[in-house]
Amino acid sequence: MGVIAAYRRVLANGPLARLLFGEFVSSIGDWLYLVAMLVLIWDEAKDPVVLGLIGAARIVPYILLSVPAGIVADRFDRRLVLLITDVARGVIMLLIAAAVTLDMSVWVVVGLAIVATCFSAFFSPTIGAYLPSLVRDESELGPANSAWSSLDNLAFFIGPAFAALLLGLGTLSLAFVLNAVTFGVVALVLLRLPSGRAKVDPKPDSGAETKAEPRPGLRTVLAPVMRPLAGIAVLNVADGFVFGGLGVITVILAVDVFAVGEAGTGLLNSAVGVGGILGAVVAGALVLRRRLGPPLLAGALGLAAGIAVLGQVGNFALALAAMALASAGALLLEITATTLLQRIVPDSVRGRTLGAMETLTVTAYAAGAFVVPVLAASQPAAVLLASGAIMAVSGVIAVVLLGRYAVQEPVVDPILKRLVEVPLFAGLPPARIELALRAATVRNVTAGEQIIRQGDEADFFYVIGEGEVEVTQRSDGGEERTLRRMGPGEFFGEIGLLSGVPRTASVTAAKDGTLISLPGDAFLGLVSAGSGLTYRLLDLHRGVTAD
Repeated sequence: MGVIAAYRRVLANGPLARLLFGEFVSSIGDWLYLVAMLVLIWDEAKDPVVLGLIGAARIVPYILLSVPAGIVADRFDRRLVLLITDVARGVIMLLIAAAVTLDMSVWVVVGLAIVATCFSAFFSPTIGAYLPSLVRDESELGPANSAWSSLDNLAFFIGPAFAALLLGLGTLSLAFVLNAVTFGVVALVLLRLPSGRAKVDPKPDSGAETKAEPRPGLRTVLAPVMRPLAGIAVLNVADGFVFGGLGVITVILAVDVFAVGEAGTGLLNSAVGVGGILGAVVAGALVLRRRLGPPLLAGALGLAAGIAVLGQVGNFALALAAMALASAGALLLEITATTLLQRIVPDSVRGRTLGAMETLTVTAYAAGAFVVPVLAASQPAAVLLASGAIMAVSGVIAVVLLGRYAVQEPVVDPILKRLVEVPLFAGLPPARIELALRAATVRNVTAGEQIIRQGDEADFFYVIGEGEVEVTQRSDGGEERTLRRMGPGEFFGEIGLLSGVPRTASVTAAKDGTLISLPGDAFLGLVSAGSGLTYRLLDLHRGVTAD
């Protein structure tokens, strides 16, 4: 299954597609809100120390509440938790707009923003735990994360760009009103989505009453995967620290370093959005691969290079390009790490794990938001260069700690393994086999059911998982003869696909069983990977029909 096919599957998943749309609209408002808040505070304070303190204080709730938020996500309906947080934040945005309109103290706005952040702290662990429950199988998980990030970064481009327009018109309070509207949109979407309660291990069956055993604790469940989780944690902490500082000093860079005014803050953030879209698209292709260590490292190095270059250029256009490069690397890294984390961590503790990871990340973000702007006020180039070095080193450490967990091992239906066991496909590249497995489906058939009708257009290749089939052929005079019976592990349907001709025979289930169905395009892509395989299949067909 290629990248385009993977995205088509994601969009064909109704609940998942609706969630992505709703959060895309909400993300536009979020980035609009972020830029408006930074400009509002900078206009009032004009002091990088105050800016850093407020930036750090606004995210303290994430540090204090992310772990409790993870507990809530594992114990309650995740969809309902998301709905409550969105409605609450929408109301708070309206209060902030009123405070700005009435020219109230900036500290009132900051206080309301902190309250909004208290509800936001429940969002991240919950959405991270809820999204995997909407995918139909694990082959959709990576593309779903990529689509999510692509839309989020498209919003990162639209939101700050729109903010720059609003700031130019002097309508700051409207930014908060529009953010409230976007929360209303996503709340309406969530109302139509399925519930998302955490899966728990089934209780053991017993004929007599027994004392219920306590559920395993978080540490017990995660003990086997602590090493790879440590690798992801290292990456998230470094990423949080660097972006915490970078997000705050965009105002300083725009106003003081590049002298492009407050609107330049929106442009720098828009560059992050553009780079993020490119990074998410690249990740959409790479996340389908088995080995995810190289994409993780490439993302970390891309982020490191962009940040380092940002501190060395004196041209604003080049600074925008450096921002885009840093963001592309960050998104490649983030999508890959998120997909691995969702695969590694069991659903029953996924919310709590994400909450703990969020606490670490946001603590690092707060530290970066405070330390980086203070240091960058006097030595921006040196600080950005050091930040790039931190990212590069953390990428190497993360890949080492992840080890074999950076190699995706897809969960394959035992019946689907029959496809891998077909001797004819022995020696084909593992990546091609894996793509074929993702495209294949299992079909149940009953005795007497016609699978292929002679003369129909060829569309699927089949491998028999269980049961038997009978192959018959009708002559021009109408006489029907049985060519052969086939059993588990044997295959049929290839000749029409290879030759581009209608079906040359009919196939009927002789016994109840299961078939592995592989779409024609996936089959042709598989056989094209093996030198001479197409001709061997055709020769095999000639030998059978000559009998």
